[in-house]
Amino acid sequence: MAFSGRIKELMRKYGKVAVGVHLSVSCASIAGLYVAINNNVDVEAVFRRFGMSPGVTVDGEASPAPASSDGPLPPRPSEVLQEETERERQPRNRTMELVASSGGALGLALLCNKALFPVRVPITIALTPPVARALSRWRVVKS
Repeated sequence: MAFSGRIKELMRKYGKVAVGVHLSVSCASIAGLYVAINNNVDVEAVFRRFGMSPGVTVDGEASPAPASSDGPLPPRPSEVLQEETERERQPRNRTMELVASSGGALGLALLCNKALFPVRVPITIALTPPVARALSRWRVVKS
């Protein structure tokens, strides 16, 4: 049976339970992503590891500001060397750059949740029948 046919059958058979399971899976996904992003996990690298694209294009490094004639003096060579070693020690984390620039950790968690939609739907399809059986056993919903 086609994928869309499975979803339609699931909705016809389980209705509100299927919607509740899908919303629960989505909330758990958003919460997990939010915690991961706040704990400085590089979400983009995790997506790449599983062969998924986060949908964010990675631009090159920001270009330096044009030099002005009346600006401050150029940095001393020792300062330049110190800045370069600090950059080498800390790997570039695109996730934290996006959190700082695009509305925070919750916004990035919601975007990542959207990217994970193809993963959430099969989880919903797999979890709905057992949840519906458990709810009917407890007489929360009628079977």
